[in-house]
Amino acid sequence: MPTHRPVIGITCYVEDVDRYPWVGQRSVVLPHRYVAQVEAAGGVAVVLPPRPDVDGALARSVLERVDGLVVAGGADVEAGRYGAQPHPTSQAPRPDRDAWETALVRAAAEVDLPVLGVCRGMQVMAVADGGTLEQHLPDRVGHEAHCPSPGVYTSHHVDPVPGSLLASVVGELPLDVPTYHHQAVLASSLEGSGWVPAAWHGDGTLEAMEDPRARFRLGVQWHAEEGELADLFVALVRAAADVAALRP
Repeated sequence: MPTHRPVIGITCYVEDVDRYPWVGQRSVVLPHRYVAQVEAAGGVAVVLPPRPDVDGALARSVLERVDGLVVAGGADVEAGRYGAQPHPTSQAPRPDRDAWETALVRAAAEVDLPVLGVCRGMQVMAVADGGTLEQHLPDRVGHEAHCPSPGVYTSHHVDPVPGSLLASVVGELPLDVPTYHHQAVLASSLEGSGWVPAAWHGDGTLEAMEDPRARFRLGVQWHAEEGELADLFVALVRAAADVAALRP
């Protein structure tokens, strides 16, 4: 448990929610598992809803008040952000989250703030640095093991890259992870970006990436918040505690 309780910002949705007797009430929405994982790791969780007035300056101002960042999972990144037309299976775009999270991850990189990207979060981080996504994995891999049933997490194995930051956190043995995604980062599109592969699926899908230049900058394609092991959140909070300790 860190000596300093670092503050971890977590991105989220703003949605219309029915909560009797209120109907269609605009609400900040985030699965509580993210908050629970941050708190269990010794951090203080704060939720960062998207803002329509986002720009680099605002993102930097927000990040001055937190010690680490989790870019949460969610809907597909809009294909136009990486110069593609949407696949027929693509979800409706969420430009509010795309713009907000892109600004946050770029600002976080500027100040070397610890960041963990989860599923969509990994994809946002890649696209923000010029990466491209595979829009529907079954078209290449010929199966739906990454997301077999709507609304149900499944699991599969990933292989951490030996010597990687990820492997130092979770070990180098094959890892069984909770999964729910039909898109993934195209590994070849990361060349020259500073990102390097950190884990793979047996079918060639990139399952994690990291930036060796950073204090802690890691994206995982699986839903780490749903896992029984909290290793990734513990590592994030520890890195954020170092940031918190340097604050006045």
